[in-house]
Amino acid sequence: MEFSCEDFKVGKCEGQKLVDGETMPLVLHSPDPNNSSDLDSLVSSLKKNKDWFEQMIIKNSAVLLRGYDVKNAEDFNQIVEAFGWDDIRYVGPAPRTHVYKRIWTANEGPLEEFIYYHHEMVLIKECPKKVILFCEVPPPKGGETPFVPSFRVTERMLEEFPGAVEDIDGKGLKYTFTALSKNDTSSMRGRGWEDAFGTSDRAEAEKRAKALGMDMEWLPNGGVKTILGPRALTKVFDGRKGRRMWFNTMVGMHGKEHSSAMMADGTEIPENVVKRCGEIIEEESIQFKWEKGDVLFLDNLALLHGRRPSLPPRRVLVTTCK
Repeated sequence: MEFSCEDFKVGKCEGQKLVDGETMPLVLHSPDPNNSSDLDSLVSSLKKNKDWFEQMIIKNSAVLLRGYDVKNAEDFNQIVEAFGWDDIRYVGPAPRTHVYKRIWTANEGPLEEFIYYHHEMVLIKECPKKVILFCEVPPPKGGETPFVPSFRVTERMLEEFPGAVEDIDGKGLKYTFTALSKNDTSSMRGRGWEDAFGTSDRAEAEKRAKALGMDMEWLPNGGVKTILGPRALTKVFDGRKGRRMWFNTMVGMHGKEHSSAMMADGTEIPENVVKRCGEIIEEESIQFKWEKGDVLFLDNLALLHGRRPSLPPRRVLVTTCK
């Protein structure tokens, strides 16, 4: 599909990569920055070209709107609502705060920590197709949102560990995650189960967890251990060239203080496989420096994403869509 849309001009950004013939991220500017970079013009252009824009997200996996006058959560919400995509409520360990309508803060865990690469809500029965981020306050140093073309991880893992990949994919993965009762904002995975499930009633929390495909084990300290699985190692999604996505959180959860990842039959995943996979993910990562007003659209079915350690201040807002 060739790029053709009179309402947007293709730009460049530092850190862009060409992956399998596609530019990631695809950078879009106003064709006339002097007259058309205002919010109303942008929202109008997005409404007019929403089908085309969605095709660009699927084709390039990441689209960055840059140079527009997007100031705050209210402006960002207007952009999101221009598409008419259904909202999907975030479920997961990251501490977040609701800001405005469909807009939340991104993970509020300590800025000095690296948030590991993941597909958003990859373990939940229904995960978002799109993750959209808005940079309200760019960090003075660091704080990038690196992303990784998931199919490249599968390709390289199959080259190096074909037997292990097919073994894990055949058996599936089982994960555990332990959460406290109340939020702990000193941790990037510090969201308590009461906040995560929107209730302090254990029976109701169990019911909500079951609907999301989780089992729960209550702990003496008031916390809970959630058990998820079996889950896939790789997945193929429609419209994405038959690419086999590395659609899991094996590296991010394996052998951590609050989480684990193993094969669904209880077999341990070889340490060297996990370690090398982490190296491959980092080698395939793409990142750019945030600028004020940037809006980044990620195809959550095709990309892992994370957060580099950052100096304060940094304020990035997020929404997730079906």
